Amino acid sequence: MSTEDEFDAFYTATARRLVATVYAMTGDLAEAEDAVQEAYARAWQRWDRLAREGDPLPWVRTVASRLAVSAWRRARNRLRAQLRHGPAPDDPGPSGRSGDRAELVAALRELGPDQRRAVVLHHLLDLPVEEVARETGSTSGAVRTRLSRARKQLGERLAHINTYDEGMARHG
Repeated sequence: MSTEDEFDAFYTATARRLVATVYAMTGDLAEAEDAVQEAYARAWQRWDRLAREGDPLPWVRTVASRLAVSAWRRARNRLRAQLRHGPAPDDPGPSGRSGDRAELVAALRELGPDQRRAVVLHHLLDLPVEEVARETGSTSGAVRTRLSRARKQLGERLAHINTYDEGMARHG
């Protein structure tokens, strides 16, 4: 198999899930797609070394995550500046059940980047704590602490969604 074919197969097998992962971290699909495409472009430039070293996915995921978080920070700073001047007059905001997804994304955005990344890698990708630690350059203890604090914060922020879901299950 040629280098190009090898890279194409890797891209085809991993890109969709990686976009979903980065989207979960950022809550912005366009930013996630851009970050993932840039990460794959950078991976292509280093493909021989990455392929030789083993599984290139953690490297690509780390690069995409870092790119997306940088973009997210820029967007957050723009949003803060906008909020100082008040919300747009025609922005009704999410409501009802359709707002649950938006609320989850908003709650994830409230987490610090390290907590959000740990939550996505561990809970959405089902990576063990030790692998999350390796990928983030942290200790297992630090990852466990981030996960614990993030779960507490998300639980408090999203408690009404769980209550609604439980009520629907009993009465639905």
